[in-house]
Amino acid sequence: MELPGLGEHCSERACKQLDFLPLKCDACGKLFCKDHIRYDDHKCSSAYKKNVQVPVCPLCNTPIPVQKGEIPDVVVGAHMDKDCKYNPAQQKQRIFTNKCLKAGCKRKEMVKVVCEQCGGNFCIKHRHPLDHDCKGSGHSISKA
Repeated sequence: MELPGLGEHCSERACKQLDFLPLKCDACGKLFCKDHIRYDDHKCSSAYKKNVQVPVCPLCNTPIPVQKGEIPDVVVGAHMDKDCKYNPAQQKQRIFTNKCLKAGCKRKEMVKVVCEQCGGNFCIKHRHPLDHDCKGSGHSISKA
C-alpha cells in the first residue's frame, strides 16, 4: 500500500528520489534528499548569499568585506582594480644581498657573516680568518 500524497521528490535533476522527510535548502529554497542538501552537492546558485567566509585579496592578502547578497568574486575584483595596495616591486626584493668579499667568490648570504678580525662580510664557506686570508689584527674584536 503506497501513500502517494506523502513526501517530495529531490530537486536534484539526476536524483529525483522520493523522500518522506525532504530538507529545504536555506539558500535557494528547493527541496532535497539527505544526499544533496549541502550547497556543493546540488551546486546551489544562491550559496553565496549564505556564505559567511571573508574573502582575502590574492595580491595584498587583506580581508575584503562583502555585504550580504553580494558575489565575493565581484567585490574582490573591484578591490583589485581600485583599492589594492599591492606593490609588485616589493615582491622582487632580493633576499641574498650580503656578498662575500673573498676574491673570486660570488656567493651571497641572507644574513651578514662578519669576520671578528677584519670586519669583512663573507659567505659561510669563507667565514673563518684562515679561509679568506684575513689581513686583520691577530686578536679578536669581540669582548667575549
